[in-house]
Amino acid sequence: MSGTPSSPRPWAVVLGASSGAGAAIAGTVARARGWNVFGVHRGNWPEGAAAVRAEVEAAGAICDLRCFDAGSAEAAEQGAERLLALAGPGSVGLMVHALAATSVGQLCVGAGVAPRQIEASFDRMAHSFVYWTRALHARGLLAPSAQILGLSNLMTDVLVRNTAIIAATKAALEMYVRHLAMELGPLGYRVNLLKFGLVVTPASRATFPAEALARLTAVMTRAAHARRLCDLQEVADFVNHLAGPEARWFNGATIDFGGGESHAFFDALVYGDGLEGDQNRKQ
Repeated sequence: MSGTPSSPRPWAVVLGASSGAGAAIAGTVARARGWNVFGVHRGNWPEGAAAVRAEVEAAGAICDLRCFDAGSAEAAEQGAERLLALAGPGSVGLMVHALAATSVGQLCVGAGVAPRQIEASFDRMAHSFVYWTRALHARGLLAPSAQILGLSNLMTDVLVRNTAIIAATKAALEMYVRHLAMELGPLGYRVNLLKFGLVVTPASRATFPAEALARLTAVMTRAAHARRLCDLQEVADFVNHLAGPEARWFNGATIDFGGGESHAFFDALVYGDGLEGDQNRKQ
């Protein structure tokens, strides 16, 4: 479908729309709300991008997917200009920052992560959240009570080798969310951070070796109070809820959507599988 500036449907801007949480969110807001989707991806998952387009258009909405690196100020300006021409002012009801492109490795020991890798990681995973928010706001693209949402994980609460850059970018993202909420709240906009637990995605597979990811999955499954991992559709459903008026009082919040994983992972390490409900454990 092709879009026109007079299209009455609100738009969702999804950065990182071809895989993982971004893809699930794009399809869900189109199905559940009938919203159009402006998605950006780097072309690494063409099958995922095609599936998103098919799902959004099957819901009767417009899907405008752009293949470029969203992680720079220039990209944000160009994307916002394209969206202004396509959708017009006051059209964006939701922006989701689901970019997952960062470097892993140690900071000092051995070769360490190169400075250019650190800079690129911060641009994509943290700074671009500010760049896109600013570009949308400057052009009057944000609809009344628009939801601007960053996605985070448990890395800011734990230490896992080789993930220092991930943790640092997510910590920066959280601070950006708080300050943007303070700036934009009086204008009627909402800025929040959704922090969910382990979901096996292409990003997590790229972060951890297969054996380590299998161990992590087992531990976090045991740690979650429901004894299972969250899935992408559950994340997308909650984002869809946040986009609505029922969630209007969330602003500047870091929302815990971890299912208890961060609270009980140490218990999972100590006691392992099969011990839940054992009230007669010897002390």
